[in-house]
Amino acid sequence: METPTEPQDYARERAAARAALARLRRMPSDDPEYNGLREYVIGEYMSYARYIAGRFRQRGESQSDLEQVAYVGLVKAVDNFDPDYGATFLTYATPMITGEVRRHFRDTTWDVHVPRRVQENALAVRAAERDLTQQLGVPPSASQIAERLDLSADEVAEAYEASAAHSAASLDVPVAMADGDGASLGDLMGDDDPAFDLVVDREALKPLLAELSARDKRILLMRFFRSMSQKQIADELGVSQMQVSRLLTQILGRLREGVEARH
Repeated sequence: METPTEPQDYARERAAARAALARLRRMPSDDPEYNGLREYVIGEYMSYARYIAGRFRQRGESQSDLEQVAYVGLVKAVDNFDPDYGATFLTYATPMITGEVRRHFRDTTWDVHVPRRVQENALAVRAAERDLTQQLGVPPSASQIAERLDLSADEVAEAYEASAAHSAASLDVPVAMADGDGASLGDLMGDDDPAFDLVVDREALKPLLAELSARDKRILLMRFFRSMSQKQIADELGVSQMQVSRLLTQILGRLREGVEARH
């Protein structure tokens, strides 16, 4: 008896999987054989789901993660396929599995929120750039990519800008220094200068100070520029220390209210 060849074995396995799928669709979900038959069908097509996942392997995600997402799409295809629709199972399952993988990239791999339309354009632009680079031998221009995808120049530019939002660098990532010392990206980033607030406050206070009486200006001068105590101020003005405290509270309160009103 002649030993079957590999193509014959493959064709026989596919035929058995198609027959099992057709039987599954006509079987009630509470049938004792339903779950086992469903697992058999899914297992028979898992290699095809892995093949589709492999088409996305150069986009920064691990192959195992992509395969898990593709399996989700496969399960959905098995559960929703209708053999009476007229299409073969792979014709039906391919866009469903591919869509699940694309949805994974769109919804979970962007560090910054970007509108779905722009995300899809960004993915399409990168794919077109790779294809055109292979065809032309050199990186394509933005206009060539726009023509390939039937997009405007602004949409291609927007897609490139969105690609920068796909992944963000951690501020804790180490950065090489010329002297060999370690430093993080966050250590090298600038920060708001607290002196800016002082400048703003000082400029806001200028007209308010000009409106004070000579006595109020003198009290502030002694307290904050000559660092005199309230008792020393009271002795120089010939009033009680309690009066000085009350006057300082009133003066500073008016200045604070004036600054807040100007902000």
